[in-house]
Amino acid sequence: MSLTNEPAATKVAATDAERRWPTPWSLAIRLTAFYVGSSFVILLAATISLYLILESSLERAQDQFLIEKVAVIRAMLRERPQEIWQLDEEVEQTYAPRQYSRVFARVVGDADRVIESPGMSPSLPRPLFPQPTPLEQDPRFGVVVINASGQPMRAMSAIAQLGPDPRQLRTIQVALDTQLTRTLLAGYRRTLLLVLGVGLLGCGVTGYFMGRAGLQPLRKISAAIQRIRSSNLDERIETTRLPAELLTLATSFNAMLERLQESFDRLKRFSADIAHELRTPVNNMRIESEVALGKARSLNEYQETLCSCLEECGRLARIIDGMLFIARSENPRTQVQREIIDIGVELERVREFYEAPAAEAGVDLTVTCEPGTRAMLDRILFQRAVGNLLANAIRYTPRAGTVKMIARRENGQLEVDVVDTGTGIDPNDLPLIFDRFYRADRARASGSTNAGLGLAIVKSIVLMHGGTISVDSKPQRGTTMRLRIPATPSDALNNDVAARDHRPSSAS
Repeated sequence: MSLTNEPAATKVAATDAERRWPTPWSLAIRLTAFYVGSSFVILLAATISLYLILESSLERAQDQFLIEKVAVIRAMLRERPQEIWQLDEEVEQTYAPRQYSRVFARVVGDADRVIESPGMSPSLPRPLFPQPTPLEQDPRFGVVVINASGQPMRAMSAIAQLGPDPRQLRTIQVALDTQLTRTLLAGYRRTLLLVLGVGLLGCGVTGYFMGRAGLQPLRKISAAIQRIRSSNLDERIETTRLPAELLTLATSFNAMLERLQESFDRLKRFSADIAHELRTPVNNMRIESEVALGKARSLNEYQETLCSCLEECGRLARIIDGMLFIARSENPRTQVQREIIDIGVELERVREFYEAPAAEAGVDLTVTCEPGTRAMLDRILFQRAVGNLLANAIRYTPRAGTVKMIARRENGQLEVDVVDTGTGIDPNDLPLIFDRFYRADRARASGSTNAGLGLAIVKSIVLMHGGTISVDSKPQRGTTMRLRIPATPSDALNNDVAARDHRPSSAS
């Protein structure tokens, strides 16, 4: 029952995930939205600023007109106090339209005697006006008041002196109808809204085409990437005329393609080499078995055939073992079993192990290492790495030659040199000698048990220890293989050695 419901549950979970994570917008739409949003914000700020500036300018113009009107009435009251008829005329004229705006004026005297524009009292009663400006000050700005009809008006009040007597004071009240200004501002707002709408639409269209044009190089890169397959890894992204932001991306991707192409080429060579290496012993066993089964053989002949097949099986086992070791060493989870070892002792053990084949080849083996040189390494892997280098040096060193193993510690690094006086390595082969199944001398190596994995295993061991390997070779003058492996600091080594020396003998 659970097996039947599992696909449905998985489908429901996938549907829920799609609901939680909607399909993201394309980069062109994102750039368009960003461009439209930023442009609209700038346009909106500009239009609001222009509107506020216009409104402020109109208010200042209205206030200036009221200030001038107050100044005229003040001057008439101070200089011609007896000519009341002129004051009445001024007030009457004030009521006349001013550029389609109605202006009102009122002068309040003793015993509430009032001179005012016609119809001003019902529409603009005296308490509606602000506090008057003192005599010694000039009015600076007006205020907005609402008349009896509910219409806003600009109003201003001031104290005036009647004649030369400073004790004779009058109150001046003036007001300006702002209906024309409100109509002008309303039309301006409608125009601004229209401009904002057209600007938003224009920004959207422009931003979309700009986004598409700006992303054209990215689409070209994407098209080039889609064309690349394992069969055409030599194709590269064209980097000419690319923007600086995409140039780095294209250059990095081309570099990755270089590495992939190199890896594919090495994999092809490796596949061909391993097929060749495995085919040879398998064919040998098949041919020998067919020959042995072709007719009746003696017991000795059958034993020779079995021994030959056993030898080929051993060769296959060594190839498989080497390949398995290299594969495991490339796994980042592989751990080396480090311990503090005496380098001189280990090199001497390797020399003793290879002493017999070296004597048979007529090669002299020597070890040079200061006593007490220690490092924290994997004992088995270190012996295998040095042993492979030593076997390789013995193989290519003529009789009466020498192979030296020299070890030292410098700047926290353990350096081990394997120096021979052999035939050397051709400069063209140096970059390839650490590849799997690579053998410089195919003619000499075809009939031997050497599978071409020795140096590849050495490199893997050194990399597992975080070190490096280098080679210096001159044809017919010899080769020097140098291992550099990080070693534990001297003080920690001495402390660990001292602790180990104080353990009971059974534990050691």
